Amino acid sequence: MKGGAWTKRLIVSVLLAAMAHAAIYTPLAASEGSDEGPLAGFAPGGVDVGGSKTIWVIDPETGTFVPSTSGTATDPNQYKYELQCHLGGADFDTPCLARQLECKNGPDGKDGIPVVWLKAPKGLADPTWTFHSGPTCLFDPRPEDLLPRIAALIQSEFQKLPVAAGTVTAQPSPHTLRGAETNFFTDSAEQTFDITILAQKVHVVATPVQYTWNYGDGTIFGPQQSAGGPLPQDRWGENTRTSHVYTQTGDFQVVLTTHFHGTYSVNNGPPLPIPGQGQFSSPPQTISVWRSITRNYADDCIRNPQGQGCPGVAPPAP
Repeated sequence: MKGGAWTKRLIVSVLLAAMAHAAIYTPLAASEGSDEGPLAGFAPGGVDVGGSKTIWVIDPETGTFVPSTSGTATDPNQYKYELQCHLGGADFDTPCLARQLECKNGPDGKDGIPVVWLKAPKGLADPTWTFHSGPTCLFDPRPEDLLPRIAALIQSEFQKLPVAAGTVTAQPSPHTLRGAETNFFTDSAEQTFDITILAQKVHVVATPVQYTWNYGDGTIFGPQQSAGGPLPQDRWGENTRTSHVYTQTGDFQVVLTTHFHGTYSVNNGPPLPIPGQGQFSSPPQTISVWRSITRNYADDCIRNPQGQGCPGVAPPAP
């Protein structure tokens, strides 16, 4: 077999550490007198040769991996794989995904994942990786080994979801009075999302658990557990858990931040908690605060059409 073509024969079995940190391997030199290209050895820390690590080669008679007790590493490079179309983090190239390699019916009857192989010089602490070969299929008999990598990404992916914080409602609205109680509440609800992380199906459930109200005048209330609730109109002005009294007139931008607890399940597995809370804010809502002035008059507009408070009569200066 010519050099480089050996990769087409590899059926790779990857350990947990390899899936968690991206497999690193070093090819073995071909045995003396053989026209075979370099063979790959696998060990608990990735794929390697030499030292005390167990290395593996392909049995030329059976085509399966068997332990090898000899071999000299002559390739100056180290290798690792990345998922095909992977751009970094949990981002993928959408056009690339449309033509992604299909990896069906692996040696254990399960599907594999499409990967490309990268290379870098050995012995460098932080090497620059360049393309080596691929795409090719990587068949993993233990797909649950992807769970640690998904767990490391899920919190940041949760915060990227289009979770709706809830609609802010004020009573009265859009105008209220200075010095009066203005009641605020929201209708935030549980939401579900189906996303893909590292080519795996992930189901996310976001449940609102706390709320922080920014009333726009420098007053912040929360986080606390009350979403508030509506009042009948004849009770507007009453104090509620989430009501607020403005001491100045003007327009104020009210913003609600809803704190969500999340769970996720991978490939229809059991729900797992997402660490911490996701925080999502509503669009600002403008509330206009007016003042009220009360005056008493001794006559009415029939007797005195030019009296203060009558139609067409300008009010006195405050």
